[in-house]
Amino acid sequence: MGEPEKVRSAGRQSPPTERVVQVLDYLVARTEQRFGLSELARALEISKPTCLGILTVLTDRGYLARDEALKTYGLGPALIAAGRAAQRGFAVGPIARAHLQKLSAEFGTTCTASAVVGDRIRVLEVTGPERIRVAARVGQVYPFAPPVGLMYVLWGSDDDLENWLGKEPSLPVRLDRERLWSVVRECRGAGYLVESLDPIGQRLHTLMAGVATHDLPPEVRELLGEMVSSLGERVYLGRDISSDDEHPVSLIAAPTYDAEGHQALVLTLYVGGAISGAEIVRRATALVEAADAVTAEVGGRSPARNH
Repeated sequence: MGEPEKVRSAGRQSPPTERVVQVLDYLVARTEQRFGLSELARALEISKPTCLGILTVLTDRGYLARDEALKTYGLGPALIAAGRAAQRGFAVGPIARAHLQKLSAEFGTTCTASAVVGDRIRVLEVTGPERIRVAARVGQVYPFAPPVGLMYVLWGSDDDLENWLGKEPSLPVRLDRERLWSVVRECRGAGYLVESLDPIGQRLHTLMAGVATHDLPPEVRELLGEMVSSLGERVYLGRDISSDDEHPVSLIAAPTYDAEGHQALVLTLYVGGAISGAEIVRRATALVEAADAVTAEVGGRSPARNH
């Protein structure tokens, strides 16, 4: 016979780990306060040497911050990044997938959730009918540098956008700032982006998946750069779309937000054909509703849109 469940469970516990969690739990529950070593050791019933060791490591790693003058401890910046990563991971789980599956079923197409992870764009979730060829695969990565990645900073701050523009381009790129800021203003107001269908650009984007373009010979990068439109050129503005006419559309994208109102995931609904302006609005509205639902369900906050 095996061990009783209670004994097996106890055997899996780690007292040192529990003490670390105790420290973090105590401070998370008291975010407005800071505590000295003696206070924490006494409150948590941990010896001062053990408590000091825990505090030192957590401070070194950025999970806690130490006030050198007062010799007190509080939560550190690394917890912010960890919290955002956890929130994004939670959103990409059953929450985002459920909403993407509804969109895929309604419009008979591929939908994705993606985000900037580290210094690359990564596809995190893909849904779509089995009968159609998927437009992306989970785990695909792309360079996060102009001309790739506008939609991952489009609904963030102006500083986020400028930082992205300041990156070394993954390919030579033309920058029409007037056009780009028209795109930014319009997409922020609408809450979504509509990208035109450019077969050459689409093929190039597919070929760039997982490729480190900086490693390509300069003459090849230059040639590829000539195939790439200037930033924002492939995005439809409202004035470009007539309700009755058909427009070749590659995809429609909309953002989700975290608890601080920062852009998190990008949800994408692929079109890959010509549809009317009225149909563009119908699909975009459904996508924005899905993105807003994901934001709400993970405790995020959508910043006010400028209409």
